[in-house]
Amino acid sequence: MLRREFLAVRNRLTAGDVREAATALAGRALELPELAHARTVAAYVSVGGEPGTLALLDALRARDIDVLLPALLPDNDLDWGAYDGESSLDQVQHGGKMALFEPSGERLGPDAVTAADVVLLPGLAVDGRGMRLGRGGGSYDRVLARLERAGAHPALVVLLYDSEVVEHVPSEAHDRPVRAAVTPSGVHRFPGN
Repeated sequence: MLRREFLAVRNRLTAGDVREAATALAGRALELPELAHARTVAAYVSVGGEPGTLALLDALRARDIDVLLPALLPDNDLDWGAYDGESSLDQVQHGGKMALFEPSGERLGPDAVTAADVVLLPGLAVDGRGMRLGRGGGSYDRVLARLERAGAHPALVVLLYDSEVVEHVPSEAHDRPVRAAVTPSGVHRFPGN
């Protein structure tokens, strides 16, 4: 029910609202020291009412940062490929789910994410503990578990709208906190993460 509430708010945003927020979000994210020192960033292409990511992806590439983007596998796990600009994306329909923009080039395998210095995560909300509420499909839970198994410790950052930084979201034992949330108005850090 909580997910539906956050999605309903996003669905009321206009295309102009989303564009304006995307520009501000990219500016805020680029101020992160974690991104200033990153060589490889795992990210995603926003869809629908999600906070826009294309401006940020292009800015990262302009800084000579390797950007990895996910491709959804049939079991909801994620494979990865390189982002080489908007023309390197294919729109892929996955069954009854929404169409996603995925890298059109070579697939690097699900373990490619373990090389990332920063992982930019989608979400619907985050709370004061840094616990992220995702869409519920489990794709990023698998990514976070893979990072843990590999002993990889990239900075985990969720990209959200300002109203999505909340007091509390439900969490389960397998959930992992993020280090920071970036919103159009600023960066929210979560101590100890």
